[in-house]
Amino acid sequence: MADTPSGLHPAAFTRANNDPDRLFYNGRSDSSQMDVGARTAVTALYQTTLPASGVVLDLMSGSLSHIPPESSHETVIGLDVNKSALDSNTALTQRIEQDLNETPLIDLPDSTLDAVCLCDGFAYLTDPTTVLEEINRLLRPGAPIIITFSDNFIPQKAVALWQALEPADRTRLITLLLDRAGFSDLDTGEVVPPEDLTAWNDTVHAVIGRKKTVA
Repeated sequence: MADTPSGLHPAAFTRANNDPDRLFYNGRSDSSQMDVGARTAVTALYQTTLPASGVVLDLMSGSLSHIPPESSHETVIGLDVNKSALDSNTALTQRIEQDLNETPLIDLPDSTLDAVCLCDGFAYLTDPTTVLEEINRLLRPGAPIIITFSDNFIPQKAVALWQALEPADRTRLITLLLDRAGFSDLDTGEVVPPEDLTAWNDTVHAVIGRKKTVA
């Protein structure tokens, strides 16, 4: 069996539940596997890493984007398989209903995005390399992709490799795939909740890359 474009065995990206994602997620009410504190941490990260304005694409956005409410982005595009979740997401100015596992190519022009966010979704991508290459095409030179995740995921839909890895190795996987997709200035880290904050139990892991600037 041939390797995937990522160089990893295709079985690494198989899932226990092969029902169409559109049907699976339309039957779920939860929009995130992160607790309230972790979602707040993602918003704080966006405050320091997103550009102050411009066009932002929130991939697999669900019903709740984590973009700071005081931000002044001209356009926030949400892409998700769940139409009802998109419709209820008040942070969005544009909405794209799309299953990235069926159609990883995104109908947007080259080099037009100032940032891309992917929160709590990487575990479910069956062809992450193609998706990352597509994001690289869409971003302006120097613009960031910000990938965040907690240790929680939906086991029926998370790919086999993600479930087999420890959190640190999941971060390494993302950095490897970002590098292979042509990103640079890769940065990783995590936010650990303070002991006295009982509403925050999830650790937030973050990987940030940037589209290479033209030499």
